[in-house]
Amino acid sequence: MILPQTMRYIDVPTPGAPETMVVATGPLPVPKDDELLIRVQVAGVNRPDVQQRKGLYPPPPDASPILGLEVAGEVVALGPMASGFYPGHKVTALCNGGGYAEYVAVSCGQCLHWPEGYDALKAASLPENFFTVWANVFDMAAMQPQESLLVHGGTSGIGLTAIQLARAQGSAVFATAGSDEKCAVIERYGATAINYKTQDFQQVIAEATKRRGVDVVLDMVGAPYTQRNIKSLAPRGRLVQVAFMHGSKAEIDLMPVMLKRLTITGSTMRPRTAQEKAAIAAALKLKVWPLLSQGKVAPVIHKVFTLEQASAAHALMESSAHIGKIMLRVDG
Repeated sequence: MILPQTMRYIDVPTPGAPETMVVATGPLPVPKDDELLIRVQVAGVNRPDVQQRKGLYPPPPDASPILGLEVAGEVVALGPMASGFYPGHKVTALCNGGGYAEYVAVSCGQCLHWPEGYDALKAASLPENFFTVWANVFDMAAMQPQESLLVHGGTSGIGLTAIQLARAQGSAVFATAGSDEKCAVIERYGATAINYKTQDFQQVIAEATKRRGVDVVLDMVGAPYTQRNIKSLAPRGRLVQVAFMHGSKAEIDLMPVMLKRLTITGSTMRPRTAQEKAAIAAALKLKVWPLLSQGKVAPVIHKVFTLEQASAAHALMESSAHIGKIMLRVDG
C-alpha cells in the first residue's frame, strides 16, 4: 500500500483556549514492533483531550504529543511483531495519543475489529468509554448483576455507557444530570434519573434503597460529592473515581468507610501498560462486543465535527451541553 509522505493533524502550539488548536502538516508515525498504522476515518473527543490542550494533562513520555485517545479506521501497515490484523482490516483503537490526525500508530493489543454492523463513526465512539467503564465498574469494582449502581454525569459518554452495560446485566441504576432534558434521556435508558440541581442525590438514594445505599458509585465530579458518595454506599460498597471535574481534594469523615467496610478506588486509562489495556480489550471482545453487535448496547453520538472544527468540538465539550459523544470526522 502506497502511503503519503505527510499527514494533517491538530497541533497545539501554545496551551490555552480551544482556538489555540490549528491544523498542521507533518510526517506519518512509524509503527513500532507490535503496532498497527491506522488510517484514521473518525476520532473521538474526550475530556482528557481538553485537559491536555490546556497544558494540564501531559502525555506519557513514550506517547504521541498529538491530541486524541480513540479512533476508527483502516489498517495500512504493521510493525514487524504485530499480529492478529492485516492491511485493510477495519479497526477501532484506544490510542495513547495521536488520534486527531490522518494516521496513528497503536499497539495491536489496544485495537479491536468493528462490531458487526458498525461504521467508522460508531466504532470510533467506543474505546475510551467502554475501556474505562469496563475497567472501573466491572473489573476493579467487580459489580454483579444483583447489585446497584449510581452514576454521576449520567448523560456523558462514560455515563451512558455505564448505564447501558449495567442495565444489560440486570443491575438497578441511578444516574445524576443537571436538566430535565438530560434526566429524560437517562430514564429512556432504564435508569432512575436524579436532577442534581433540584434534588439531593444522597437523599434520593437513601429513600429508594430504604437507607441501604447502592453497591457501586461511579464518580467523575470529585471533591464536592465525596462525602455524600460515601454515605450513599451500602455495606461493602465501592466508590470508583474516574475524574475530578470539580477538584480532587476533599475533607472527609472516614468513619463510614470503616463501619461499612467500603472501598475507595479509581484509575485513569492512559498510564496503564500495553498489557493491561490488551487484557481489557480481550474482555470487551468477549463480553461487550456481542452486546454491541446485537444492538443491546449502543453508543450515543451527540454531534460530529470535521478535523478543522476541532476548536468548536472542544468548546462544546467544555460547555457540558452535549448528551453522549462528540466526534471528529478526519477523512472528510
